[in-house]
Order: sequence, then C-alpha cells, then structure tokens
Amino acid sequence: MTAHAMTEEDPAANARFAERRRFARVKVDLLGRFMLEDQSEYPCRVEDMSPGGVAVLTPVTPRQGERVVLYVDHVGRLEGTVQRLFDGGFASLVVATDRKREKLAAQLTWLANRHELDLPEDRRHARLQPKKQAVEIVLEDGRRYQVRIMDLSLSGAAVKSGVRPAIGERVTLGTMQGRIVRHLEEGFAIEFSKVQSLDTIEREFI
Repeated sequence: MTAHAMTEEDPAANARFAERRRFARVKVDLLGRFMLEDQSEYPCRVEDMSPGGVAVLTPVTPRQGERVVLYVDHVGRLEGTVQRLFDGGFASLVVATDRKREKLAAQLTWLANRHELDLPEDRRHARLQPKKQAVEIVLEDGRRYQVRIMDLSLSGAAVKSGVRPAIGERVTLGTMQGRIVRHLEEGFAIEFSKVQSLDTIEREFI
C-alpha cells in the first residue's frame, strides 16, 4: 500500500500531515505548566511548537485524546488535545481560532529570530556589582538555600551554591523569578523570567 493510500484511509494521519504542511515547527526551550481535565496542574518544558501543535516534555502521562490547557512562557495560554504520547512527554494539537494561530505564528517567529536580531530581551546586559551578595533562593518544590551572587545583570545572575538544581528548574532569587540555564564549577546560572529594570535590581541587591 502506498503512503498516499494510507493517508486516504487514516483520517488521523491526514490531520497530522495537513498540520505539518500548513505550519512550520520551531525549536524552542520554554518552561510552562499544563492542566488536565481533572484540574490537576504539572510543570513542563516545551521543546518545539507550531501554530497547530506543541511537543511537551513532562514525566506525567495524560490520556490520548485528553483535553489540556497549557501556560507557556513568552507564549501564554493554549488549549489543545493530546495527539500522541512519547517517552518523556506528549504531543498536543492546538485548538485555536485563525486569529489566535496568526498571533502564535508571530510569537514563534520572534522566538526563532530573537538571537539573530539582537532584540532587547536577549542582548547582553552590563554586569552589575551587588553589595548584597548573600541572598536566599527558593526552588520549585519550596526548598530554601542561602547562595552567594558571583555575577549579576538585568537579565540574570550567577550564584555560588552547594546545591545544583536541575537545568530548566524554576527558582526565585530574592524576589526575582527565573530558571536555571547552566551549571558552573561552584554553582549555577539563572536567567530571569523577564529583563529587570535597574531600579528593581538596585532595590533588591544594590
């Protein structure tokens, strides 16, 4: 049987192929949360998405066909249905109006090109010298630790720490929310969820 014949007899395959033709998938690395039909919520990471679908990394296994609501950093709220399961996550179709898909396509274009365009959210910020170097950090599960700031800018910080949370984990440094983007020899680096103002950084650390 030819591939063409197979798609004619398989409506689900037809939908998948149509989605691939219509929407280009973009590689991303975004943190988020998703809610299942029973109202339970779980953290996740999105590794690629298009205006028609999204691949979600999570140890939680939803049901095939289950309706989910996603909240993704830089993207916002998305509704969908679980299309397939894979080891370590699931793929969901995005249920949205044409207008919502157009907005999502623009957001994905921005995400795909922000490094090349050197947009404000991603340009390198001048390093600041904090006077308050000892600060508390709170992990996603509520554990608290004292860390020491080694490097600080409007978009992130490097801290010296005896603990090494997983890369991608959400943390709160003082009152700044962010996520761990890499491990260092004596600690780890944090990218803030949004670029901070100089006034905010000064109030918090300087």
